[in-house]
Amino acid sequence: MELTELINHIKVIQVAGNVQRKDVSGIEHDSRKVKKNSVFVAIKGYKTDGHFFVMDAINKGAVAVVVEEDNNLPDEIFIHADIAKIVVHNSRIALAQLSKGFYKDPTSRLKLIGITGTNGKTTTTFILKNIFETSGNKTGLIGTIANYIGSEKIDSKLTTPESNDLNYFFQQMVNNGCSHAVMEVSSHSLALNRVYGLNFAGAVFTNITSDHLDFHLTFENYLNAKKILFDNLEGDSIAVINADDKSSGQIVSDCKAKIVSYGQLENSDYVISSIKYDLNGTNFTITTGGKLYNIKTILIGEFNAYNSAAAFALADQVGIPKEKIIEGIYTTPFVPGRFEVIGSGIKKAIVDYSHTADSLEKAILALRQIIGNDRQLVTVFGCGGDRDKTKRPVMGKVATELSDLVVITSDNPRTENPMQIINDIKQGVTKNNFIVIENRYEAIKYAIQKSKDDAAILIAGKGHETYQEINGVRNHFSDQETAKEFLS
Repeated sequence: MELTELINHIKVIQVAGNVQRKDVSGIEHDSRKVKKNSVFVAIKGYKTDGHFFVMDAINKGAVAVVVEEDNNLPDEIFIHADIAKIVVHNSRIALAQLSKGFYKDPTSRLKLIGITGTNGKTTTTFILKNIFETSGNKTGLIGTIANYIGSEKIDSKLTTPESNDLNYFFQQMVNNGCSHAVMEVSSHSLALNRVYGLNFAGAVFTNITSDHLDFHLTFENYLNAKKILFDNLEGDSIAVINADDKSSGQIVSDCKAKIVSYGQLENSDYVISSIKYDLNGTNFTITTGGKLYNIKTILIGEFNAYNSAAAFALADQVGIPKEKIIEGIYTTPFVPGRFEVIGSGIKKAIVDYSHTADSLEKAILALRQIIGNDRQLVTVFGCGGDRDKTKRPVMGKVATELSDLVVITSDNPRTENPMQIINDIKQGVTKNNFIVIENRYEAIKYAIQKSKDDAAILIAGKGHETYQEINGVRNHFSDQETAKEFLS
């Protein structure tokens, strides 16, 4: 696509330099990825500012540079380089609009479903993907664990990538024969306009509890970020909400789409009941339209009954036959690091991604219900560095009050002092049933080796991750591998 055509996709304040009739080779926000005839979009980040790297982009052959901060970038630089300087109000929105245009609006050719909420996004996307594929629809997935184009797995670094990467992935899905796509939509991506302009056929709200307050500052801001997804749904799309979450009404208060609900409340459109689960899976029923459906899944816990019900409701609303939905839920495999059971003997380890107070509480309570009060329940957890500090003492309180023994350790301390994070956690502890072992490998080893023969050990926080980030450096580490080493 020529630059002269591509520029029509954005609202321009001012243009300086030369808008050349050249085919654009790509849209980039990272100057290191710029190549000849790329358009570089300078966006303001939280660690640095793309406007500082405009000269790098020019030197690498950019055909145009899009900026929102014009003060320190004289027109003469662009005139001399014989390229275009394009000034916009919001360069993040411009990045999304340019990417949508460059990749020929790929989500208009997909049935795209967005999943948002504090907990349950990953599992719900995996269930939905399996339902769609069970009914014969090749499906792509964007999420925390990985991105998928059909069965092809692509490593993931962000829950929701930047808008240029998103549109590229969606174009690849279309080119490879996908008709459907499901994606996790994070609050960050909504606040930062990463999903701006995408065509969602439906959206699911799983739940909301306090998280990411390091970024959003207040719970109200966090909720309003989630709400953006539903505010922008068109009238012919579907909004599926958790009726049992008190914030659901506010989430869809300005939604134009058809709204349906799921939950244990009797006035839900899809009523969940008779939930039973053990370490082999979960059974429950869904009642909708006056009919009752028996649901089975190998995924464990009440929260997975909710995740499955959310997927059931959305799939039903977009026309998937109910027998295919039930089959798709039943055949969904374990989602890596989501209440994943490890160990062939009586002693078990459960690796779970629970990294908020609410998800940790639900994971411990689910495990307690399974093993009863006679078996020892040990929880190993830490909290991530450079993230929401307010949840640390709350998680310490939850873990120690609900577990028999707690091993407080490191998660991903990133650039923070690991012991400072641990001390923050300890501020909420009210019982003397914990031990501190900063080294996560040693903490898991201690929990397994020193616990009773029939104990259940919940290893929480990192889930599927295969690294630990300390002082900004990622080294290989896997909770699953470590648990298997000491359970064998």
